[in-house]
Amino acid sequence: MKIGIVGGGPSGLYLALLVKRQRPDFSVTVYEQNKAEDTFGFGVVMADTGLSHLEAADKASHDALRAAMHFSHQQTIRLNDQSIDVKRPGAGGGAITRIQLLQILQEMCWSADVDLRFSARQDLQNGGLERITAESDLVVGADGVNSVVRAQRAQAFGTTQRSLHNRFAWYGTHKLFANPALVFREHAGGHFVAHYYRYSTTMSTFVAECDEATWFHCGLDQMNDDERQMLFERIYAPELDGERLISSNSIWRQFPVIRNQRWSVGKTVLIGDALSSAHFSIGSGTRIAMEDSIALAQAIVAHPDDVSAITQAYEAQRRPGKTRLIEASEKSFDWYENIARHMDVGRVHDFVLSYMTRTGRIGEDRLREQFPELVAAIDVARKQALG
Repeated sequence: MKIGIVGGGPSGLYLALLVKRQRPDFSVTVYEQNKAEDTFGFGVVMADTGLSHLEAADKASHDALRAAMHFSHQQTIRLNDQSIDVKRPGAGGGAITRIQLLQILQEMCWSADVDLRFSARQDLQNGGLERITAESDLVVGADGVNSVVRAQRAQAFGTTQRSLHNRFAWYGTHKLFANPALVFREHAGGHFVAHYYRYSTTMSTFVAECDEATWFHCGLDQMNDDERQMLFERIYAPELDGERLISSNSIWRQFPVIRNQRWSVGKTVLIGDALSSAHFSIGSGTRIAMEDSIALAQAIVAHPDDVSAITQAYEAQRRPGKTRLIEASEKSFDWYENIARHMDVGRVHDFVLSYMTRTGRIGEDRLREQFPELVAAIDVARKQALG
C-alpha cells in the first residue's frame, strides 16, 4: 500500500511511524511545507491520559517523549489578587518543546524508513495534491486548521468554519515558572487571561488572551502586535518578574472552529485539526490529533487491501471518543467567551469551581474524588460565606 500524508506535524509524523512499525512493507511518504528544523510556537502539553494512550500504541516513542518532558503536579488559578493551588491527580501534565517533539518523531520516522519530504508544500496551484492523489492508495490530510487537503474538497467534506470572539496570542518567556498557572486579571476596565507553564530548562510558554469587549474597550484593536505584547508585559509584570515576552510568529488572532460532516471522501481522509479543531483551553489538541493517528493506523493495519474499509473502521472507532473531547472543547471555549461574567463573581473559590466544571466532564462528585483538597477548601469557603 502507498500512503501519502500531507502535513509533518505531530499527527502526520506519528501516523507514519505507527504504520511503518507494523507494516514496514508499506510505502509511507510525509509531505511537509516547512523545513525540518522549522517550528512555530513554544511548548505543548500532554496529560496523563494522553500519554498512556501513546504508550499503548508505541512504547519506544512514548518513552522518548516522556523523557524530554517537564512535569508538574500542581496548577495555580488566580483571580485578580486571590489564588488557589490545585494539586493534579497522577503525574500531572507533561510539557515539551514543540520542536523537540517534532525532532523525536522525525528521527524515529527516519529509522523506520518513512520517506520524509520537507519544504514540499502541496496545493492545487502547483499540482502537488493531484499528483499525490494519483500516486497514493490513501491520502491523509494532517495539515492542520489551514488544511489544503480539506480545502481542495471542502464541499464534499461538508466543511464549516467560524471564528470565536476572544483574541489570543502565544508567546514564550525566559521566566521559569514554579508551576503552571492561569491568571485572570481585570485591568483598566478589561478582562485579561494569561496561561503559562514551563516546558524546558530555559523557557516557558505564555498564552495571552482577552475577550472581545476588552479588545475594543482597551484599544487593542488600534495597537500593533508589539504594543499588545508590551501591554501584557505591564499587566503581568508581577508574574514575569522582570522578564520579557518573546515573540515567534506571535500574531493576535481569533480561534477558528473547524468542523467536517464527513471524515473521508474517496481515498482521502482527515485527522487532527484538519478534521476538527480543539480549543487550546483544554490542553489536549496534540493528544487528540495523535489519538486520531492511532485509530487510523489501526484501521490501515486491519484492512490493508480495502481503503473503504479503512476509512469506515477509522471513523467508527474514533468518532465517539473524539466527539466527546470536541464537545468538551466547545463548552470550554464558551466559558472563556463569557469570561467577564465568570470573573465578576469576585470570590476565587466560586470562580475555580466554575472553571473546573466548565466542560461538563467533571461534576462535583468527580471533582471531590480527584481533587479532595480543592473541594475541602471550597467547602470551607462556602461555610464562611454563609457566616
